[in-house]
Amino acid sequence: MLSIAPRKNVRTSGSSDTSRPSTAPLTLGPEWTSLLSSEFEKPYFLALQEKVERAYRAGTALPNRADLARAFMIAPADVRVVILGQDPYHTPGVADGLAFSARAGARVPPSLANIFKELRREGFATANDPDLTRFAEQGVLLLNASLSVESGLANSHAEYGWHQFTDAVIKGVSDAAEHVVFLLWGSYARKKAHLIDSTKHLILESAHPSPLSAHRGFFGNNHFARANEYLVAHGRGAIDWR
Repeated sequence: MLSIAPRKNVRTSGSSDTSRPSTAPLTLGPEWTSLLSSEFEKPYFLALQEKVERAYRAGTALPNRADLARAFMIAPADVRVVILGQDPYHTPGVADGLAFSARAGARVPPSLANIFKELRREGFATANDPDLTRFAEQGVLLLNASLSVESGLANSHAEYGWHQFTDAVIKGVSDAAEHVVFLLWGSYARKKAHLIDSTKHLILESAHPSPLSAHRGFFGNNHFARANEYLVAHGRGAIDWR
């Protein structure tokens, strides 16, 4: 089963190993464990553990086991920006556990390519590197609504219970942290706004960076510059988006 146990907030890596017995490594740091402790004994979460464990034992789940909790490499108090995605890339060798991010050496996915275009339009000369660990390490919580997916089947673990868990993550960050910027792109992410206390955080909404919708309001949203302006104004420091 998925284990919820304290661990250091550091990057993990590794390949899927279906021979490993009993524990997929959703091991969280002590701060996250404390913040989300009420979720772990709820019936939905116990069922979620079983479903995800079966998928990994069958060798069909992505991202790699060791990357399942990579979004939580930073402590809740260190979160400065939250970017919400839907689910991991379902092509083998691409997903790395961070929303919109891809494994080093992978081709830049289309939505991420548009994110890079907007960053450059805003004056950030960002590297064309699909691995967004450089943002996560600065306090950007790159959170997918579902932390796992079936290989080749987009959104296939949406009904497992992940959404209830990641809703609790969003609300937990909103309740526990101060002056966080929440970037909600697309209709799905925008529906999460009710989980966030807008009196103490900044919520920025726009179209999704997908090629199907980026020209409907994602390009030109100035979210990265506006996020930095807000963070600096509240003493939290700017994100280096390069």
